[in-house]
Amino acid sequence: MNLPTLTTERLQLRQRRQSDLEACFAMDREPRTLDWIDWPEEAGSLDDDAAHRAFIRARIAAPYPDGLGYWTIEPHDAPTTFLGWILLLAIDADGSEVEIGWRIPTAHRGQGYATEGARAVLQHAFKTLRLPQVVADIYPQNVASRSVAEKLGMTELGPISRAEGLLRYTIDG
Repeated sequence: MNLPTLTTERLQLRQRRQSDLEACFAMDREPRTLDWIDWPEEAGSLDDDAAHRAFIRARIAAPYPDGLGYWTIEPHDAPTTFLGWILLLAIDADGSEVEIGWRIPTAHRGQGYATEGARAVLQHAFKTLRLPQVVADIYPQNVASRSVAEKLGMTELGPISRAEGLLRYTIDG
């Protein structure tokens, strides 16, 4: 697992690590945070705290290809403050489609952290990894994430077939 540290004007994005587990868990437990997330069956019940923590722990430890994985977002002026995470992951087994996603704790939403962090990850995707395209699959009701995608310059392509109800957004490198 090898992710570069990315920096923006206000933020540092570093590879997520096991010490982020409780902050990730607490964020997931906030009301409405997981309303638009397709919780995987292998993660167990959302109501089972131990299974939920085990799922996060496994995601942190997973062997992602170089340059792909999860970044933890922290402000430069308070590097121990957890502002959420940004992911860049292959959607399918052959890695032909790579998805970007973000999750921000309630207290830090609406401050541009998802957009700023995702912009840095997209730059990494296109300049370092030389990906031809990145996608984001977002439920139509998730107005905040759709807004982030649009601010990033992503274009809505419409419904996708792999998951009912999701809209596909895309941006080319």
